[in-house]
Amino acid sequence: MCDLCNDPLHHASVSRRTFLAAGAATLVWGAGVARAADPPKPGAAPPPNAIAPADALKRVMEGNVRYAANTPNERDFSTGRAARAQAQYPIASILACADSRVAPELVFDQAPGDLFVVRVAGNIVTTNLLASLEYGVQFLGSPLIVVVGHSACGAVDAAIKTAQTDAKLPGHLPELIAAIKPSVALAERKKGGNLLDDTIAENVKQQVARLKTSAPIVQKAYRDKKIDIVGGVYDIATGKVTLV
Repeated sequence: MCDLCNDPLHHASVSRRTFLAAGAATLVWGAGVARAADPPKPGAAPPPNAIAPADALKRVMEGNVRYAANTPNERDFSTGRAARAQAQYPIASILACADSRVAPELVFDQAPGDLFVVRVAGNIVTTNLLASLEYGVQFLGSPLIVVVGHSACGAVDAAIKTAQTDAKLPGHLPELIAAIKPSVALAERKKGGNLLDDTIAENVKQQVARLKTSAPIVQKAYRDKKIDIVGGVYDIATGKVTLV
């Protein structure tokens, strides 16, 4: 019997070792990132991502314009590797879909180290992804969170189909789809539109709303105007991101 999880299949000594190792790793990880989050010493230059949320949004959206026009900035990817090995200063955290056609660094034409990206099918806020976004805010100083949905999203389409037919999905897919279904119901109230497109946009809005109230870290940073949280839909065919 495991003393930590009460699972009879777990061995107590192994569970304790795993728990202690995880705790030690957390302390080491936290100690390392805390240095990156410390305020600059008197007279030192501010970190590269110490910019207003509006300026961060302007940079990523200008990058999307370049991407959509097929005029991305030319980059020497070897430049800055030594600096990136020491710390990271992302100007934005991105919650995007896991779809293979969605690549945030390309979509927003940003260099390595500019974006802190987390991805999951349907670009939904889960506990683990929220923790990652909290890390970006608390320790990396990211001033902006962008939720990015996209056209022809398979996860959203599946949520619509299961809502309409009560179809059963295998594995853990029902848990993912359940998080999107409320957006289906909201989108269905709109008359005359495209249900898939409306649900994709509504899902983005719902995830943005959830993040704005996600205590303690993200909610407080948003309330204190240290960060902004916005949403957009990426059109795969045109390459353009439209804020919603």
